[in-house]
Amino acid sequence: MTLQDAVADLREAADAAVAMKADSLPEWDLDDLYPGMDSPQLRADLVRSETESVSFESRFKGKLASMAEGPDAGGQLAAAVVAYEKLEELLGRIVSYAGLLHAADTSDPLRSKFYGDVQEKITSASAHLLFFTLELNRIDDGLIELAMSEPALDRYRPWIEDVRRDKPYQLEDRVELLFHEKSVTARGAWNRLFDETMSSLRYSVDGQDLAIEPTLNLLQDTDPRKRKAAAEALAVTFKANLRLFTHITNTLAKDKEISDRWRGFKDVADSRHLGNRVEREVVDALVAAVRDAYPRLSHRYYKLKAKWFGRETLDHWDRNAPLPNTPARSIPFVEARATVLGAYGLFAPEMADIARRFFDDHWIDAPVRPGKAPGAFAHPTVPSVHPYVLLNYQGKVRDVMTLAHELGHGVHQVLAGPQGALMAPTPLTLAETASVFGEMLTFRAILDETTDPTERKAMLAAKVEDMINTVVRQIAFYSFERKLHTERREGELTAERIGELWMEVQTESLGPAIVLHPGYETFWSYIPHFVHSPFYVYAYAFGDCLVNSLYAVYEDTAHGFQERYFTMLKAGGTKHHSDLLRPFGLDATDPAFWQRGLGLIERMIGELEAMENA
Repeated sequence: MTLQDAVADLREAADAAVAMKADSLPEWDLDDLYPGMDSPQLRADLVRSETESVSFESRFKGKLASMAEGPDAGGQLAAAVVAYEKLEELLGRIVSYAGLLHAADTSDPLRSKFYGDVQEKITSASAHLLFFTLELNRIDDGLIELAMSEPALDRYRPWIEDVRRDKPYQLEDRVELLFHEKSVTARGAWNRLFDETMSSLRYSVDGQDLAIEPTLNLLQDTDPRKRKAAAEALAVTFKANLRLFTHITNTLAKDKEISDRWRGFKDVADSRHLGNRVEREVVDALVAAVRDAYPRLSHRYYKLKAKWFGRETLDHWDRNAPLPNTPARSIPFVEARATVLGAYGLFAPEMADIARRFFDDHWIDAPVRPGKAPGAFAHPTVPSVHPYVLLNYQGKVRDVMTLAHELGHGVHQVLAGPQGALMAPTPLTLAETASVFGEMLTFRAILDETTDPTERKAMLAAKVEDMINTVVRQIAFYSFERKLHTERREGELTAERIGELWMEVQTESLGPAIVLHPGYETFWSYIPHFVHSPFYVYAYAFGDCLVNSLYAVYEDTAHGFQERYFTMLKAGGTKHHSDLLRPFGLDATDPAFWQRGLGLIERMIGELEAMENA
């Protein structure tokens, strides 16, 4: 079956069931978590979260060491871990509901209050659980290993070993408790301020006051005048709020420096590497490989793109502009749905079946709305429920790829769910694998069906730009964060200095073919990852290069690949990246691994150059 056949079948089925109209967008139904903010079930769970956390503390605090030395060490510790996991599931369910409800409309004061209240209550409840991993790490290595000879505890070996990696950086119990309780008024409060501020800002474009998502969307408009107007509107609003964003950035960077110093982390990104279960040397090798490839990737591509526009250089607002003389159309959501499910189905029917549930069971929120969180994400919630996907769908080709990306996350989260609340979560470096692979499946399936040279060129160019945005741009972001956090250790940075650091890395990564006009120095201020998850960004480049290498293996030896791929996704957080990649013959510590991933982007740029010269 071809993708066209698969899409036609899916579209016919969707139309027959009247499952979705072309002019409508799905909104999620959070009832699977809780039926409402005031529901008796939620109120009962909030009470239960506190009482059961207190009970857990009373039952186990100060007793893990003696349990480990007792005759039934494995059984007793296993019972404690199981009880802990159940509480983590309960707390996760509550906070997931509050977070998703808030993300759907951050401008609603009732939702914002509810979100803040829930955060405080969950922080209070989980404070009673904080002792558990600290005491677990104080148990002698030999005793914990002996206890894991009991199968009930050995099941949790991956989680226990992960927890024990934190051992060198854990602090005295009361300090840990202080850090934990103050997170609500520290990082959590600044995160919330950033989100609510960014969602409330408006950008004046041609007499219209737009939210950030439709304004950013105009940077991909076919009209160069609209692209310029959008970029200038963004710069005006960012500049007007730069004092606040600078203060948030300085505060959070200092907050992180304090935590890192107390815990003993030497490098500004070491805590992220530990959380990602990836060695600093591996990340450094990735960063070095990508930065070395800037001239062969972004510099080379943007020079080619400028030529397509009949120019020597491009203005920064034209970086993601559609190609000239290429017909543009708005893609109905029903078509995007059919395209992604069709591509997934060609790879593995089970993958399409899982993804289809997101549409059929209302696990997706797609419309652009005032106050809605910008961007897109897939939230795993907890294993006993299911993930939810947030989009801001506007009918662009990139929106289709974003749908494929987030559904890749969703499929991964569903498959890893049986590992349980403690071991289903995947390190960020591997969390991006399924999402980027989903994008690649969709892109390749569509490209294989495209015979028109103009359409093929536009598709290849769009994919190259996406890969540059995922690899080059994210490594530039990482370099920016390193500079910012390193300098912040010596004192506060002014808005001007932060802008200088931003322009340094952008100039280096984008190259001479992109002209960065005044105002662009403020564009660092809207990137949410800098606020929510410092140094998260390299995970995108890690995932993209990893998937490029994975896909090459798939093309070379498709037989048996699906089974190995699903085994990798089902592992969740139970295995190190080296163990997961070994069945594919891949090794992230090998410099050739990164070159293989970057080489795919180079070859695609070469194909575009060949089209130009044909």
